[in-house]
Amino acid sequence: MTIYPAVDIKGGRCVRLAQGRADRETVYTDDPSAAAAEFRAAGAAWVHVVDLDGAFSGEPQNLAAVSAIVALGMRVQLGGGLRTRAAVERALGLGVARVVVGTRAAESEAFVGDLVHAFGARVAVGIDARDGRIAVKGWVEAGGPDAVAFAGRMGALGVSTLIHTDIATDGMLAGPNYAALEAILGAAGCAVIASGGVSGRDDVLRLAEMKKRRPNLDGVIVGKALYERRVDLGDLLALAR
Repeated sequence: MTIYPAVDIKGGRCVRLAQGRADRETVYTDDPSAAAAEFRAAGAAWVHVVDLDGAFSGEPQNLAAVSAIVALGMRVQLGGGLRTRAAVERALGLGVARVVVGTRAAESEAFVGDLVHAFGARVAVGIDARDGRIAVKGWVEAGGPDAVAFAGRMGALGVSTLIHTDIATDGMLAGPNYAALEAILGAAGCAVIASGGVSGRDDVLRLAEMKKRRPNLDGVIVGKALYERRVDLGDLLALAR
């Protein structure tokens, strides 16, 4: 199981939001690449990066910061504002290993199909859900497609990786929404990365147990628990191995 430490960028700084709300922001460092460098030093091969300004505006805004993280030599998974093919190509051109398409995927399955045809496994789809429905545009618009049904359709399109984020638990350190994740894993015919709510090593242990039953659980994104020093990344990486 892969551990994906998270770097969320807003205004060029590394932050975390509670439940995706811009008015509930905590700044951890002015240099996102410094946070990623710490993760790399701990042994992480991947880093999950979100351009929050891009998610809210619809166009990537922090590509210089993303480039600095790519330069560290980690495999970067990037989401936030990737709503056109040009934006996806620009991100991949920077050396990003995998892009995450969210809002545009919920709006156009044809767009997803075209990207998968062109870029294959370098394209992932984000399923950001509140009460079982997909939320888009930086999570400010809810009531989108049913998340579980959407997961099934994405797998059928040939998407290799889905990232399921439960908005209600994201940044709250209250534990993942295991029931919602189980439903997504059951519906998806592809790998799924869990995101939202990890509060300690027990959550990661429980997800590792879940993977025994659901082998398509690829990994978990861990954010606030790392920044608040509730977990040790080296320990989580060892657990995942």
